Amino acid sequence: MTTPRRILVVGPSWIGDMVMAQSLFKTIRLDRPAAELSVLAHSWSKPVLARMPEVSGIISMPVGHGLLKLGARRRLARRIRARDFDQAIILPGSYKSALVPWFAGIPRRTGFRGECRWGLVNDMRRLDESVLTLQVQRYVALGLERDALPPAAFPYPELVADPALQERTLERLGLEREGPVLALCPGAAYGPAKRWPAVHFARTARRMLASGWQQVWLFGSSHDRNLNAEIDRMTSGRCRNLSGETTLAEAIDLLQLADHVVSNDSGLLHVAAAVGCHVTALYGPTTDVFTPPLTERRDCLSMNLACSPCFRRRCPLGHNDCMNHLLPEQVVESLLSARGGNAPSPEAGKWRSRENFLGRGC
Repeated sequence: MTTPRRILVVGPSWIGDMVMAQSLFKTIRLDRPAAELSVLAHSWSKPVLARMPEVSGIISMPVGHGLLKLGARRRLARRIRARDFDQAIILPGSYKSALVPWFAGIPRRTGFRGECRWGLVNDMRRLDESVLTLQVQRYVALGLERDALPPAAFPYPELVADPALQERTLERLGLEREGPVLALCPGAAYGPAKRWPAVHFARTARRMLASGWQQVWLFGSSHDRNLNAEIDRMTSGRCRNLSGETTLAEAIDLLQLADHVVSNDSGLLHVAAAVGCHVTALYGPTTDVFTPPLTERRDCLSMNLACSPCFRRRCPLGHNDCMNHLLPEQVVESLLSARGGNAPSPEAGKWRSRENFLGRGC
């Protein structure tokens, strides 16, 4: 019997990027079904990776994001060396991310040109941003041979829900499945520039509750609890604030039950897309032309201002117009249109981002 190839993927540091990386994992599995695929990632990614059937093993990165700590990386590499990986695919572009595969002596170390990585990466790829326009396409390309043409289509992420945990979480939180559920994800760990105003989320919730939606669930981490409490207050307590009350694994399962999700460009947006939700994605300082939700059931809204996308954590001009001027009425129109409540108005094209640049998922 031929020994399956052992591949180590050095994963990205953000939850949304890790969800997108599943398209790479699926591509590897389609090409090499017998491959043993392990992912080196920070511990907060484990609940997401555990929902990806393509991943055989998860190795925890003991070094915090952005830290060097050569000693810890060497100790980790000694443990990894015993796994006898024959290829490492390094998704981040940093010097630090390539150190562990190099220390571990993995013979083939694949990655794009990045930050001082000559020698550390010995299967160096040149990134043509005009061809690989999406972040996910760049991930998928690293799973192909050097001279392979970029695929016309790629598989979308699909996180697998845990029905038993889902039922336990519903019972623990006293949540009901009756009536349509609108999920709102107002947080954005990257920075405040990505956040749609709380008052806009509240106006959207009030409008949808008035139109017959029976439940609005507010998702986020414990850091988002005060923000979501403010939204709940502005809806006279008609929302359910779940921020800080769920683990990431539980949030994945609850999002799968939502009929529609409205979210900033955040990790939860990509999680929601990967569990099959219809998503309305709100873009300001970032763009759906680079990191769209990977689903056919999506509406990507943006003001497309001259100053955006700037990819800054805070608005460099101090006004955050790209998010503040994206009005609740535009989001409600997207929601009602998706539910068949009304057709999009002729003005909708001013707000909708381009939707036909994605290849269909396999």
